[in-house]
Amino acid sequence: MTSKDLSIFNSLRPFSIGFDDMFNQFENMLGNGGMSMQSNYPPYNIRKTGKEKYSIEVALAGFTKKDVEVEFEDNMLTVRTKQTDKSENKDQDGEILHKGISQRQFARSFTIADDIKVNGAELKDGLLTIACERVIPDYKKKKLIEIK
Repeated sequence: MTSKDLSIFNSLRPFSIGFDDMFNQFENMLGNGGMSMQSNYPPYNIRKTGKEKYSIEVALAGFTKKDVEVEFEDNMLTVRTKQTDKSENKDQDGEILHKGISQRQFARSFTIADDIKVNGAELKDGLLTIACERVIPDYKKKKLIEIK
């Protein structure tokens, strides 16, 4: 995306109130070519599982719960590997002679809207599933304004 394309966001700023964070996030994601430089590892799906429910599925074959952490801070959900001792080539099943299953370090981040609540995460059969739900506060719900 070029700076010319970003000018669309800048031209919308005078006509909106309270969307500065959203425009800044678009500029951060698209302005530096960040989208094209982001790795495709690990692969993921974003699924709508109900009217106001979503799940993020991240393929993590070969990883266990103790290898991965999920962090949510300031509208950013990040799935990353924990620091591990790479000098250890032995496990309970014996010494690894050839390592063909990738367990490389990664960090995958998702921008989460203000009204989305992260309900939890489960790692089962190599698939990490993060449950999310849209919680609409009363002040954002549709209401009829009385005319005086």
